[in-house]
Amino acid sequence: MSEAHEPAAPPRKSIIQSLEIDTRMLGMIGAFLLVCIVFNILTDGRFLTPRNIFNLTIQTVSVAIMATGMVFVIVTRNIDLSVGAILAATSALMAMTQVRWLPELFEIGHWAIPWIAVGVGVLLGALIGAFNGWLIGYQGIPAFIVTLGGFLVWRNVGWYQTAGQTIGPLDKTFMTFGGINGTLGGTTSWVLGIIAVIVAVILIFKSRSTKTKHGFPVKPLWAEASLAGITTVSILGFIAILTNYAVPERVVARDPSKYGCEIAEGCNAVYGLPISVLLLIAITGIMTIIAKRTRFGRYIFATGGNPDAAELSGINTRMLTVKIFALMGVLCAIAAVVASSRLQNHSNDLGTLDELRVIAAAVIGGTALSGGIGTIYGAILGALIMQSLQSGMAMVGVDAPLQNIVVGGVLVVAVWLDIQYRKRTGAK
Repeated sequence: MSEAHEPAAPPRKSIIQSLEIDTRMLGMIGAFLLVCIVFNILTDGRFLTPRNIFNLTIQTVSVAIMATGMVFVIVTRNIDLSVGAILAATSALMAMTQVRWLPELFEIGHWAIPWIAVGVGVLLGALIGAFNGWLIGYQGIPAFIVTLGGFLVWRNVGWYQTAGQTIGPLDKTFMTFGGINGTLGGTTSWVLGIIAVIVAVILIFKSRSTKTKHGFPVKPLWAEASLAGITTVSILGFIAILTNYAVPERVVARDPSKYGCEIAEGCNAVYGLPISVLLLIAITGIMTIIAKRTRFGRYIFATGGNPDAAELSGINTRMLTVKIFALMGVLCAIAAVVASSRLQNHSNDLGTLDELRVIAAAVIGGTALSGGIGTIYGAILGALIMQSLQSGMAMVGVDAPLQNIVVGGVLVVAVWLDIQYRKRTGAK
């Protein structure tokens, strides 16, 4: 009789395997940190100051919002070259609504003015996006051609709305979505940060409990605790940085009561979390839920993976295309709110080249141009990397043409690295 052999012990997992961390995403985080470190050295420590990090976040928001929608567009093997033009058209309508048209019906500063302006802008964005989707889905015109036409059409529609003029100043409430004009201050920022930590930790361990209940494999307890710790440090660290950016005394002097002080002298006011960043976080959460937890999201990825099989399985891919592009239009309008309010007016060059930045953010973030693969958080990180490169080069003194050369080169290299990664890992 042959001797009985004891079953071989399962191979030991590395720390990264135990944590189930996406190695590609880990590489992107490493690249982002490298960019930050290099520019911090080149700028003698000015790049990683609270002030610059604050500015970097608010500059990233509008592109990042649109990049979340571009993920869905590219996943379904389409492209949208009109997002910057839609942003300009919706921004022009919102500016004219709140500056020229509504003040004739309401008194200046009426509470309803900014919200009506946002509403008509979002409606216009949805209609333009749905029209693009209808041409692509039901008329069979390639997305490249439809959105290239939109690139030329919608920006000039915006120009005609304003007769080529810069429209402003915008409503004060509207401008709170722009970043520096709308922040939560120190106390509120810390309260929200602590709430976010509690919610994140609960979700991590609730997910573990659910998997255990249904017999699915789970990470080791130390791995779950490590992820919870990393999440906690990341959230509270971000809040700590933003609340270290003090409001200049000359700004406080304009309205000390706004910062809880009687006089500007000795008032320790900080900006804290911008409302625009809070808006981005909310949109990221909603888009992630749509992608992972809804039928709509499953249909998007199924269609991108195999359009023919998706249609044969009963998915109305034509209506799906209309919905995706309508959603893209809505996100363009929301991005227009952030972009125009940050500048405090609408100008006709608003959103110029944003279509390229948005596509680049999605692709750098891991969205495959071949369709079927993409993540919302990857697109956000891609937008942050893009903005970090541009901001860092501007601080160093690199001129605009060379900045565009570098960004273009980074985009090509990012796609090449993604192809090599998928070849090595066997991912499609």
